[in-house]
Amino acid sequence: MNKHTQATSNDLGSLAEDARALMAATADVAGEKVGEARKRLAAALESAKEIAVRVRDKAVEGAKATDEALHEHPYKAMGIALGVGAILGYVFARRCCRSSD
Repeated sequence: MNKHTQATSNDLGSLAEDARALMAATADVAGEKVGEARKRLAAALESAKEIAVRVRDKAVEGAKATDEALHEHPYKAMGIALGVGAILGYVFARRCCRSSD
């Protein structure tokens, strides 16, 4: 996992922990509005968990598909990478030459 993904994961984890702590702190507070807010927060946490699992599963699925495609067609992948690198090198080289004039 890269640093950005790990940071996002940590942030979501701490947000979920904070929400759970808030729910625990308001457990003894009576009132219709507080009870309704707790229900909505619990539903939002469950929904967020489901979404996070789906996103993780899709990411893993995509990584596996990419890995499989690269193993099936390694020379094609290297050729595409070389072509994209050459095009980007050409574009950046032109941009550098124009800016120095």
